[in-house]
Amino acid sequence: MNVERRSLLKGMALGSLAGVASMALGGSGLALANAATGRAATRPTLVLVSAEVAKSAFLQGVNANPAAQQFKVQRSDLSLDFVLSLQQRLRSGQPQRIIGLVDDASAALIVDVARSSGARVQWLGQHSASLNRSQHRLLSADAANGCALQLGLHLNACGSGFSLSEQRLLGPQKPLQLGAAARSAAASEQWAATLGYNLASLGDANPGQAPLIASRSAPLTGNFVSFSIEA
Repeated sequence: MNVERRSLLKGMALGSLAGVASMALGGSGLALANAATGRAATRPTLVLVSAEVAKSAFLQGVNANPAAQQFKVQRSDLSLDFVLSLQQRLRSGQPQRIIGLVDDASAALIVDVARSSGARVQWLGQHSASLNRSQHRLLSADAANGCALQLGLHLNACGSGFSLSEQRLLGPQKPLQLGAAARSAAASEQWAATLGYNLASLGDANPGQAPLIASRSAPLTGNFVSFSIEA
């Protein structure tokens, strides 16, 4: 793919993500509500990660979960080949669940392909991480019940500095608001490991404990989007 086409796709993707975030995370949630489902999630069959995330603790968390077995890891990008491959997988008729943590532009393409393919978006999260704090804005369906709370409780127990808000779809629940000041500098990337672990067993009433990770010299920082998609 040439540079001009890649830049065009990236611009379209970022604009699409802004629209999804505005309608879903900041407003009525109608953009994803019709794609949500209330039944329990299946085991993940594909984990999509951006280049930065592939080197982070996110995959460590996914791998540590007993619910994550025989899944494939794939790098996300903005190429037409990636989009067509994902579309083919979602329209194959085979039951499957795709989870991931990627950059904003890749997330917009992935969510658009999922919705156009008739897949169900069970979880969508916007994450911003610095060296001593992480912020999480989450939108979840009934299938993700308890995942946001588990994420917040584990981050607090580990001493991570964080703020978390969750909006639930199709229900009377009030938005969840959690937060804590950092008590340990060693927990700067714990959010990625805990997120990966929890997404792998989304909807499980007893998901177990996410792994504690060692401090890294270059923890994952920046803006990312997480998701769980079921087809």
